[in-house]
Order: sequence, then C-alpha cells, then structure tokens
Amino acid sequence: MTASPPAWLAKDCLDVGVFTNRLDEMLAFWQQDIGLPFDHMLPLGGGLRQHRHDHQGSVFKLNHARDPLPARTGGGYLRLIIARDGLTAPTELTDPDGNRVQLVPPGHDGITQWAIEVATPSRAAFLAFYHDALGLPVSDTHACAVACGRSLILGHIDPALAARTDSADMRRIGYRYTTVQVDKVDRIHAQVLAAGGTEGQPPATLGKTARISFVRDGCGNWMELSQRASITGSLEP
Repeated sequence: MTASPPAWLAKDCLDVGVFTNRLDEMLAFWQQDIGLPFDHMLPLGGGLRQHRHDHQGSVFKLNHARDPLPARTGGGYLRLIIARDGLTAPTELTDPDGNRVQLVPPGHDGITQWAIEVATPSRAAFLAFYHDALGLPVSDTHACAVACGRSLILGHIDPALAARTDSADMRRIGYRYTTVQVDKVDRIHAQVLAAGGTEGQPPATLGKTARISFVRDGCGNWMELSQRASITGSLEP
C-alpha cells in the first residue's frame, strides 16, 4: 500500500495547467469530449485568462493566452490519464493542440482519480525530485511513480524525450505545470531547493487568494506550490 500523504499536503489531489491559443476548440474538447465541468474563469493579467474545470476535486487549468505561444514540445508532461465512470477499457484521445489524453475505468493500472505522465531520464532522477526533494510517497502500483493524495505523477523513462523538455518559459502550448496545495509555501519551497530542486519563481502573495511559488524538477518541468486561503485559512508565510 502507498504510504500516507505528507502532513503538509493541504489537498488530496493534484491540479494540472495547460496553455493554449485555441480557446473555443479546447473548451469544446475538454468539456464535451472529456466531460470536465466548467467552474469559473479567472483573469491572470498579461493577456492570460484561466478557465478552471473540476475533476473530482482537482482543477484542470485551461490557460488561454491572448498573444501567440511557442509550439508544444515532445518532452515534458506527456499525457493526462483520467479515471472516468462507465468505461470498460482505456480510450486514447488527443486534444486540438495535440495533447494526449487517456480515459480509463476507475482503478485501471492503479489510477482511481487521475495521473499526469512526465518524461524522465531515469527512475533515480524522477525520485530525486518528486520523492526525495518534494516528499511525495512512492506509489506501490507503478515502477516509477509518486502519489499526491488520490492523484499520481508517473515517470515515463526515456532520456531522449526528457532532453526535449523546454523549461525556459512556462508559457508554451501544452501541459506546462502541475499544482500542489501545501500548508506553507515558503517552507516547502525552501525544502525543495535545499534538496537540489530548481527555483522557477520565488514565493509571492496574490491578493487575499493565495501565496504561490514555482519549482522545477531535474528536467525543468514546472510545479506550482500553492497555499490557497480557501483551503489553508491563512496566507502567512
């Protein structure tokens, strides 16, 4: 059995963020073909609007950019695997931007909620960040995976794909970041950096909504650490 989630985990599931220039087509795909219910739109500034969708407590963040984005890469976050009731076998789909999605029956391959697949050069490199630095427990259902509450992060071992990850700018078409809700952003951010993780953006407070930061794994993939007031009750560092 996978170990219990760390005490600092403030929400028992993982959020996923994607960037696009094709709002209408992407909304139609994710709402109609995938079946994610729309929650609300959040203006982010700088020509970005985040269309937030729910999946069993997780947020699918469809970030629409006004200005043209660089093309998606072949590495980085590779595929989102979503458990959905009513299925008897896995179904492979691709959204209008070329992002891969797999719908699976709940429990298939140990996935009960959803999982994000990320390219990594090795199991050791994957665990060095997600388990050793971040502190997420190793999953017992996959050879290279960690659990973020009910969600999974799966390492797809392929050095060539991992090398194609473009980490210079988070704003690029495709799956670009995950979000983990934590009790204290500053503490977990410092913990990750002390263990060898890379800083993406230092901690900052967004009004009365959240305190956030970004860290990156060994390949440069972005992860947001979020201390959301509606979950933690406080934005104190």
